[in-house]
Amino acid sequence: MRVGVNVSARQLLDADFGTAVVDALDKHRFAPDLLELELTESVLVDNVPETRRLLESLRARGVRIALDDFGTGYASLACVRHFPMDTIKIDRQFVHGLPVDSENAAITSAITALAGCLRAHLVAEGVETEAEEEFLGSLGCHVVQGFRHARPMSPTAFAEWLRGRPWA
Repeated sequence: MRVGVNVSARQLLDADFGTAVVDALDKHRFAPDLLELELTESVLVDNVPETRRLLESLRARGVRIALDDFGTGYASLACVRHFPMDTIKIDRQFVHGLPVDSENAAITSAITALAGCLRAHLVAEGVETEAEEEFLGSLGCHVVQGFRHARPMSPTAFAEWLRGRPWA
């Protein structure tokens, strides 16, 4: 199972961050392709050349990179295009009320098209209803996060929840 870890701008600016990630993967014998670092757009606009080199280096080792809360930050589309992204995560504010909310439907459709052009996987955050999930599926977004499938839970409850999943 892939694990997503949120990364702050401060962490990315730390000269030892990349080494720390690789060392942790080695120490715990964790497959790099099962780690997905989640970055918000705002962390991409600081120290662009260094951040890009760091992300490319980690990605070359197999670590996946996700753009979290897409559409809510400050990055231009040109900036996003030049970073190595494996996944784009549609922010929950664009998912809420789908498919009835026509503005959110248009924005979500555009994000879906962009992800396709960039050959990025797509994840929708904050999915709470069957209608939201069905609309997203009709756009080609088949991976969702949100209360529709699970609420926050303890590690014990999570292990039990996983046992009931055919894909686990």
